[in-house]
Amino acid sequence: MGAFFSCFGVWAIIEWGKPPLNDKGEPEEDEFSHLPIVEQYLKRTWSKVRYYNKVLKEPSREQLLPPPLPHPYHQPTYTLVIELTGVLINPEWTYKTGWRFRKRPFVDYFINQCGYPVFELVIYTAEQGFNALPLIDSLDPNGLIMYRLYRDSTRYENGVHMKDLRALNRDLSKVIHVDWNKDACSLNPENSLILKKWDGSPDDKKLFDLAQFLRAIVQENVQDVREVLMHYAQYDDPLEAFKERQRMLAEQEQLAQKQMEEMQAKKSLIGSFKRR
Repeated sequence: MGAFFSCFGVWAIIEWGKPPLNDKGEPEEDEFSHLPIVEQYLKRTWSKVRYYNKVLKEPSREQLLPPPLPHPYHQPTYTLVIELTGVLINPEWTYKTGWRFRKRPFVDYFINQCGYPVFELVIYTAEQGFNALPLIDSLDPNGLIMYRLYRDSTRYENGVHMKDLRALNRDLSKVIHVDWNKDACSLNPENSLILKKWDGSPDDKKLFDLAQFLRAIVQENVQDVREVLMHYAQYDDPLEAFKERQRMLAEQEQLAQKQMEEMQAKKSLIGSFKRR
């Protein structure tokens, strides 16, 4: 290993440290040309190392999404950003089949309920594009997922591929990020809904519950989704907390309806006595 890295280091200095060439293949002057030859090669090599390090760690471009759709096209009010692996699918490996990916229960329902035109649905995954592309194609035969962002669009720090929502070119008050990895959401925690990673269980119903939660945000025309997401972030299971709140509201509505019916019955009874 030592010999390999030594040889690679020498090769890198020789190849990366060479002066740039013009169209005719002749050496050109650069910012290091005035230095002694050894220092030139070392500094050019270090400059290349810094450049490749930046390429690996930072998103491939400053704006990850194009501008919102102009009139007369319909631009959804809310942008829904969601991780692929662990939220929509689960990778499985066996000696017989090798790697396979299982669709999460209700994934088709979820995409139909929360894809275009309800949400601007964006898959933002830490997977490589050549792996994720055919998987997304199989999940979305009707083209309801508007955009796809892969590992090259993440910001890599401390071993984590983080999703930087500030680079989406969207109003963050209307951006919802659904993921299982809290570290991947650390740049914009106020926009994030953290779910437990799906383990492949066939009895799972979280995507159905998630669709109901997201549709409620649309129906209520929430002005700043961060307030809602931060409220539910205090619960270990935000979707269960949402379902409990919906149940309580339904009970309160039924109670209010029952009280109103009782009051109307009393008024009717009183009116009948007065007529007598």
